[in-house]
Amino acid sequence: MHPSHVIRGRTTHLLAGKRIVVGVSGSIAAVEVPKIVRELIRHGADVRAVTSPEGARIISPEALEFATGHPPVTQLTGNVEHVTLLGPGEGRADLYLVAPATANTISKIAHGIDDTPVTSCASVALGGKVPILVAPAMHSLMGVNPAVRENLEKLRSWGIGIVVGAEVEGEDKIATPEEVAAAVLHRLAGGPWAGRRVVVIGGASREAIDAVRSVSNESSGLSAVAIATQAHYRGADVALWAGALQVPVPGWIATEHWRGVSDLLALARRRRSVLARAAAVIVPAALSDYTVERRPGKIPSEQHDTLTLTLRRAPKVLPELRRLAPHPARLVAFKLEADASASVLEAEARTLAQETGADWVVANDVATMGSPETTALVLPPSGPRHWIRGPKAEFAGKLLDDVGQDLANLTHTAADSGPRHRPPRRLRRRSH
Repeated sequence: MHPSHVIRGRTTHLLAGKRIVVGVSGSIAAVEVPKIVRELIRHGADVRAVTSPEGARIISPEALEFATGHPPVTQLTGNVEHVTLLGPGEGRADLYLVAPATANTISKIAHGIDDTPVTSCASVALGGKVPILVAPAMHSLMGVNPAVRENLEKLRSWGIGIVVGAEVEGEDKIATPEEVAAAVLHRLAGGPWAGRRVVVIGGASREAIDAVRSVSNESSGLSAVAIATQAHYRGADVALWAGALQVPVPGWIATEHWRGVSDLLALARRRRSVLARAAAVIVPAALSDYTVERRPGKIPSEQHDTLTLTLRRAPKVLPELRRLAPHPARLVAFKLEADASASVLEAEARTLAQETGADWVVANDVATMGSPETTALVLPPSGPRHWIRGPKAEFAGKLLDDVGQDLANLTHTAADSGPRHRPPRRLRRRSH
């Protein structure tokens, strides 16, 4: 068995059955292509490589064959590889990814110049409306060249996605394998989340004691980041509203920050239009039930052998989110208990749904906080409860698939119960 088959689908199966052609042009960043290819394969994709002559000077055909499991196309022959891979008919690629894309290759694509296998594949893909992504890599001065910038804008206007990497040491680096894979997944997504807006609210609230101290809940924010990431993979337009996090947020996730419960409520009211358009609002945040009156400045510890704090009940967030994101938006609440049995978890979850108007409730034990694994009891708006167990990335994907099916059913129900044509009423003749 080829090594590429061993890792296929290790991360997700979201690209299972998808064929992706990777066009490799002559940047030193071509040495990163095997990592990009392997990341795509880990999501289930079948990947083929095409190189320009300059690309083949940097990354060998043998290395690309090892990465993809297929011999790369290094020149066009009588088999018209550019048409075979990207033209109409069986086996046509689902997406063409140019990675790395040099300033030269970008400009050639923008002006319809076909003098390498990479640019010829781009012409066929453009003509056949195959989705295209471009991952530039060049010196930063080339990136700000007016001609290159104009050509990138032209590609964007044609619907070509640009996957931008970081600028490091004067170089516009190629995007990381994870960034490229996220862009591919998002572009090819076609399930119930594709194009829908999702707001994920996660992390821990911090209620300020003074300018430097706070009362907080224990939460890493890992579940929220995993849900936001998996929703992006499934094509959603994701906004992550983050409290205190102990894990990094991928650069492709739009993030806004809040500190305490009052801050979060203020953010929700400022962004009421976002919530009003959301298909789902998912709230794995560790929200404080109590807050404290903030004292000005920093409390001088040398003046206090003991310090007494008076906690008061914090305002509830979920009912306000329900008001700002009314039905048919799906509000997904989380309920945390300590050392609770399954029956207690379920009872508490059902009480939370009744009190807040949440459609879905995910109930779990305090042992999941900060852990890479989750064991959660999920209560849907209808049907039996069920458990989701496993790493938090898998948990996030399974939860989104469940809620996504619910959204799809809502859409079908709304379509089926839409206004129907009624025959005109017969007018009754008046008697004189």
